[in-house]
Amino acid sequence: MLSRSFLKAGHTPTLFSAFLYFDLSFMVWVMLGPLGVAIAKDFGLDPAQKGLMVALPVLAGALLRIVAGVMVDHIGPKKTGMIGQLIVLSGLLIAWRLGVHNYHQVLALGLVLGVAGASFAVALPLASRWYPPEHQGLALGIAGAGNSGTALAALFAPSLAQHFGWSNVIGLAALPLAVAFVVYVIFAKDAPNRPAPKKFAEYLDVLKIGDAWWLMALYSVTFGGFVGLASSLTIYFNAEYGLPAVTAGFFTAACVFAGSFIRPVGGAIADRIGGVRTLSVVYVLAALGLAVASFKLPSAPIALGVIMFAMMALGVGNGAVFQLAPQRFGKEIGVVTGLVGMTGGVGGFYLASSLGWAKQATGSYQIGLLAFAGLALLALAGLTGVKARWRRTWGAEAPAALRL
Repeated sequence: MLSRSFLKAGHTPTLFSAFLYFDLSFMVWVMLGPLGVAIAKDFGLDPAQKGLMVALPVLAGALLRIVAGVMVDHIGPKKTGMIGQLIVLSGLLIAWRLGVHNYHQVLALGLVLGVAGASFAVALPLASRWYPPEHQGLALGIAGAGNSGTALAALFAPSLAQHFGWSNVIGLAALPLAVAFVVYVIFAKDAPNRPAPKKFAEYLDVLKIGDAWWLMALYSVTFGGFVGLASSLTIYFNAEYGLPAVTAGFFTAACVFAGSFIRPVGGAIADRIGGVRTLSVVYVLAALGLAVASFKLPSAPIALGVIMFAMMALGVGNGAVFQLAPQRFGKEIGVVTGLVGMTGGVGGFYLASSLGWAKQATGSYQIGLLAFAGLALLALAGLTGVKARWRRTWGAEAPAALRL
């Protein structure tokens, strides 16, 4: 998959730095989910409060991606990433030092963690600008595999909380972030073809283009499903199947790794057969997996297999959307990444919060999962309707990318 032409085309140290920054930022972005069982026990939270707790960082990260995307196009991705990392490091250390003493302070911490979620709008343009159109899917798939950071949180946070207390995990998380910051400062470089800065208002002109809204809608389902589940699955496996927090974290990590590391494969498939074809299959498979998971399955291992299937479909979809985005918006990729990433985060907020609401209102997660499966089918219908126009308007610019 990593051909000689790919290795020669871009800047490997920057690609690695973008991946590492993204990976560890995502680790802390969803950290409240794996810690949620312990936090809920200490503060006596109900299902709706737990849902909001894990959903709020996702929403904050979504909204801050617009800010990060504009900053990327204005001051460059490297400086923007450095600022974001310093804010998150400071927030974690302050929260650890002063302590988190009630539910409202947990929510305040969630807002700070949202800055880590905005790393998406920095890492992807940082990598993208180094690579030509024929390698965009793979390059952004590799950088975007930083989604796997959510698995690191699920894998290690519950067991660390069991041994050291969940509040100390907040401080421990700053250690790998500090390493990633040093690597980023030393090895990451802005591409030489960076567009000239514009007035801030001009960056949002892309919102006048319908294709931007379509990409935003498509990603709200693929990435929204991925991050919404990544944030919620530890609580889900604990509440639905009675798994201990550590075991539930292992199950969550397996799902997230499956969805993360297939993202580069999704980008490579989209490079080969086209992003539209890839997404068309993705939405069907994701809807199927989510619908089956909505019915309480006989055992936790069976549920794990079904949710891993859905997460893999969503991971392929994440890679496919970002194979399309640079083809259409190469000069505005920073702000487009921010906008598209924002709607992905909004989709994740919706899924995580709706799962908590569904459990609170009905005693089951079924309604929340079925509703999101319906959104996947709605995205498929929209994509089917718009692809003919894309063939006419994009064909001259990126025929290989579309392959409708």
